[in-house]
Amino acid sequence: MAVILKSGLSERVKAEENDKVQSMVETALADIEKRGDDAVRAMSKDFDKWDPTEFLLSGSEVEACVKKLSLQEINDIKFAQEQVRNFAKIQRKALTDVEVETLPGVILGHKNIPVNSVGCYVPGGKYPMVASAHMSIVTAGVAGVKRIIAASPPFNGAPNPAVVTAMHLAGADEIYCLGGIQAVGAMALGTETISPIDMLVGPGNAFVAEAKRQLYGRVGIDLFAGPTETLVIADDTVDAEICATDLLGQAEHGPTSPAILVTNSEQLARETIKEVNRQLKVLPTAAIAEKAWTDYGQVILCEDEAEMLEVSNEIACEHVQVMTRNPNYFLENMTNFGALFLGPETNVSYGDKVIGTNHTLPTRQAARYTGGLWVGKFLKTCTYQRITSPEASALIGEYCSRLCAIEGFAGHKEQADIRVRRYGGSNSAGQD
Repeated sequence: MAVILKSGLSERVKAEENDKVQSMVETALADIEKRGDDAVRAMSKDFDKWDPTEFLLSGSEVEACVKKLSLQEINDIKFAQEQVRNFAKIQRKALTDVEVETLPGVILGHKNIPVNSVGCYVPGGKYPMVASAHMSIVTAGVAGVKRIIAASPPFNGAPNPAVVTAMHLAGADEIYCLGGIQAVGAMALGTETISPIDMLVGPGNAFVAEAKRQLYGRVGIDLFAGPTETLVIADDTVDAEICATDLLGQAEHGPTSPAILVTNSEQLARETIKEVNRQLKVLPTAAIAEKAWTDYGQVILCEDEAEMLEVSNEIACEHVQVMTRNPNYFLENMTNFGALFLGPETNVSYGDKVIGTNHTLPTRQAARYTGGLWVGKFLKTCTYQRITSPEASALIGEYCSRLCAIEGFAGHKEQADIRVRRYGGSNSAGQD
């Protein structure tokens, strides 16, 4: 039976915090809907101390941001975007339109149609999340989205040059220096100066994630991508230093980012706890990472690989780093995860920044029912049907008529019956 050697905040405390976030977001979105730009500007001043003449960056402002980067930085951004673009293109090719004649004269099909407009949120309050621009904007472009707008908060009182450059190179049609609830609310609901979009995508803090949840239905969303989560599955083939490094590498995202170790080695478990505490003394981002580790970090000791698998599937974590003798065991058997990172040679940071897979992934156990952002999220798979002969219409109509009668839908039944009368009343569909 699994033993928890280190735990964080209780579920009750977490629920209370979630309730506070939910209430605040609900109030903010209602204000944006009522007052539009005035509400957005007030929130930007309040939360980000940001009150520019226009939130939409002009072409010259974007160009000025690009000029602040070195050639190496620009080339590195382009390299990362090319990896994301290449993998997204491969995924897009795997999605094909279909059309098939299922019965003589009965043709069914589907088309993969891109959504018309997308709002991409790129986090950047604590850290300028350059890579998030690649993940959403590049992928939407590969899918064929016609209008792609992007928003990211100011960083140290100004648009972050690297983030703006990444959004520009990725292909954003409009770039807004705007963060948090006010950004996703403005993009989804629309204001006097921002035309609303059809779909919201991108990760964010607890407030952004909750705003997307409350806006879902009015617009589409990619998934509930809240504060970063990481799960390290390890055995005695690796040491505490690499486990602690991989835990803290994601805990630094924010004070509510869970970092969990699942292992069948008690020695590794206890040494990792000590090593985390040691690294926190020298990690430049320790102020954030330590809070996350204290409140949301866990160490779970299991008996064997089978129990490690069971526990990990229950956690259903966003990022799962597997460092065991046989990582393929988890690839073949694990069902609930956002993304897997197999073996000590890879790590979550590679996926976050450059390797090519998408880093916008499900959090808070949403991996039980969805994968992460990918090119298919921007596509609507829409069906169509065509009947090419009177005989086929009459055949389907007779079955349809009887099935409508079972359900008591008289109007539906008549839709079938009129076609049976017109297109071949003598045709028999056979009796069951």
